[in-house]
Amino acid sequence: MLTKRLEEYLETIYEIEKEKGTAKVKDVSGCMEVRPSTVTEIFRRLRDEGYINYEKYKGVTLTKKGERLVKDLDRKHRILRDFLIILGVDRDSADNDACRIEHVVSKKTIDRLTKFVEFMQRHETPRWFERFKIYCEKGIFIECPRSYDKDK
Repeated sequence: MLTKRLEEYLETIYEIEKEKGTAKVKDVSGCMEVRPSTVTEIFRRLRDEGYINYEKYKGVTLTKKGERLVKDLDRKHRILRDFLIILGVDRDSADNDACRIEHVVSKKTIDRLTKFVEFMQRHETPRWFERFKIYCEKGIFIECPRSYDKDK
C-alpha cells in the first residue's frame, strides 16, 4: 500500500510524462518542491515496487501498474469532486478536498458515491434534494410529506 505522498509523486510523474514523454528528477523536484536527492530515492522505491520504469539519468515512465493506479486516483478524484459540487461546494474547494480524500477513501465508499453521482447527473433533481439546498442556503428545514401515511 502506497502512502498519499507516493501517490502524489506518481500523479506528478504522470502529468510530466504526458507533457514531455519522460519525467526527470529535476522536473519532479520542481513540481513537488523537494530536493533532487529526495526524488531519486522515491524513484528507486517506486521502481522497486513496480510502479515506474527508472534508469538513472534517463528519467522515468509509469509502468502499467503505475498507470492503473494513477487512473484509479483520477477516477476517484472526479467522483469526489462531482459529489461535493452536487452538495453545493464551490468548484475550487471541491477540487482541493477531492485531492486530499482520493488517497484515503475506500473502494466500497467510492463505488457507492459513483452510483449516487451518476444517479444525480442523469435524473431530474429530486424534491428532497431541493429541500436540502434550501436548508443549506437558508437554514430552513422543510418536512417531506410522508406518502406512506395514507391511512391516517
